[in-house]
Amino acid sequence: MTEIHDGEAGTATTTAARAHARSQAGTVVDCMPQLPPPPGTLWSETVAGGGYTHLVLPAGALVTLTDRDGDACAQLLLYVTGRPWERLNTADTVKVQWNAYLTGGSQLLSGEGRVLATLVEDTSGRHDALAGASTAARNTARYGDGSAHGPSPAGRELLTLAAAKHGLTRRDLPAPVSFFQGVTVEADGTLRHTGPAGPGARVVLRLEQHTTLLLANTAHPLDPRPAWHCTPLQVTAVPGEVTGPGDPHWDATPERHRAHLNTAALGAR
Repeated sequence: MTEIHDGEAGTATTTAARAHARSQAGTVVDCMPQLPPPPGTLWSETVAGGGYTHLVLPAGALVTLTDRDGDACAQLLLYVTGRPWERLNTADTVKVQWNAYLTGGSQLLSGEGRVLATLVEDTSGRHDALAGASTAARNTARYGDGSAHGPSPAGRELLTLAAAKHGLTRRDLPAPVSFFQGVTVEADGTLRHTGPAGPGARVVLRLEQHTTLLLANTAHPLDPRPAWHCTPLQVTAVPGEVTGPGDPHWDATPERHRAHLNTAALGAR
């Protein structure tokens, strides 16, 4: 006979376990998706520090990321839905636009020279397109554990879980961009972490193609603090329209104009 310890009797049988599970219906916790999403939205979710999410969204969707409590770090990857080989390329994002720092108007580019997303609003100004994601080995060395389900999960481990939901593997993970934790380049080439912007900072991304979005919310790899820190991240998506002629972002610079032409010519919108 299986021994039943105190506190286990409520789920000791299948019938009891079902009753217990059903009793949780309607429970709301701090970090979870909002289901159904609020009217007029495609998705609304609060991602815990150390958590991840993944979304498939239509072209034109506006994705708002908000650093609710002031210490989130949104490590983001983008893929063209149905063409996952076309994905975020942070090196091209930086070099094509002649700027190592993401800000309002910046494009997130694929390796094909096409726009995946346009950063249409930015109240943070503290982002990173250079350092990539934290790794299990680095987090284990710094915090004692870098596993996906441990107390200090690494960005690459969380992104691996998100990728698996879409048939992707570690080989499909390029370097992400990070929002809400600043990084600057010193004169000698050293990357310096400049910290978060504070509670309520937000960015709005306009998706320029049908997009699969992977997002890990975990401590930045260059965070100098000896303890692991990360607070909740709010994610909201609403329908919208892709950037087109006449929009200020369409031809803000010659390079951005060309990237929009490349995207429109593909007919992927």
